Amino acid sequence: MKQLRIRTLAGLFVAAGVLSWSGARLWDSVGTLPKVPLAAPIVLAVIAVVLLSTALSLRSRLRAQRERRPGAKGVEPMMAARAVVFGQASALVAALVAGMYGGTGAFLLEFLDIPARRDQAVYAGLSVVMGIAVIAAAFFLERVCKLPEDDDEDGQAAPAA
Repeated sequence: MKQLRIRTLAGLFVAAGVLSWSGARLWDSVGTLPKVPLAAPIVLAVIAVVLLSTALSLRSRLRAQRERRPGAKGVEPMMAARAVVFGQASALVAALVAGMYGGTGAFLLEFLDIPARRDQAVYAGLSVVMGIAVIAAAFFLERVCKLPEDDDEDGQAAPAA
């Protein structure tokens, strides 16, 4: 399984932001711009909390298993793999959503004197912040579930002593 890359997520964020900003300009010129829902930052925050709680739970279970504590509940490898896949998928979607709301929020910055548009800009900004929180939680989950690296990185076995 490949690790998440900041460059990939940043590229998705920027591409979605540029497309969203230009789409918002176009849409506003021909009609009314759709509203940024209040639920957007709330849903992203819930996803970030789920990812973080999963990572903390797995970390404590792996630590107990590594220290061979009596009665320690182990971690199934497939469960850890599913958690990492969920985290990676959440990070990719969060990068797209945060970019989309970031572009819309950047467009709305021109209209901060209108109270309704100011509220929409705040919701968009909070959505970007919560998207970044989802990405951070996904990276933490991935780090918790990462297997220890071999001593030799070129794939050859270490010489026997």
